[in-house]
Amino acid sequence: MDQELLVRQIMQEVLKNMQGTKASSAAAEGKVTVADYPIGENKPELIKSASGKSLDELTLEGVVKGDLTAKDFRITKETLELQAQVAESAGRGFFAVNLRRAGELIPVPDARLLEIYNALRPYRSTKAELYAIGDELINEYGAVVSGNFVKEAADIYEKRNRLKKA
Repeated sequence: MDQELLVRQIMQEVLKNMQGTKASSAAAEGKVTVADYPIGENKPELIKSASGKSLDELTLEGVVKGDLTAKDFRITKETLELQAQVAESAGRGFFAVNLRRAGELIPVPDARLLEIYNALRPYRSTKAELYAIGDELINEYGAVVSGNFVKEAADIYEKRNRLKKA
């Protein structure tokens, strides 16, 4: 037996025993746990690309033939949610929150994300501009956590005198 496979099986068993009923209740709810990690190997049927392709459809041959595009390789909010469930079951709640926040930003175009990133740098935006970005994230993309995060940053920048002068 391959040593890596053996170690993986042992780790899965240990983690399963450490989690006890928590893992079994998550499985009963249809959630994934540490025992399912890596999801791409243990539950590949749960993963779809942004274009709806399954993992086994994402091949080098498809790239070479030109049958696959960049969109075929983009992660989905659903896949990030699965990763967040694994993180939670491993006791990594903060990481799970970050994965979910990333998931809510999936619909935001890349160019807009870069603009927002630059707007969040000190002295680049007024409080009103940052609040408008927060509202945009919430109302146009459903990114409530991220939108509120931007508004919170605006409030902190105001307290620390890091806003652009109007």
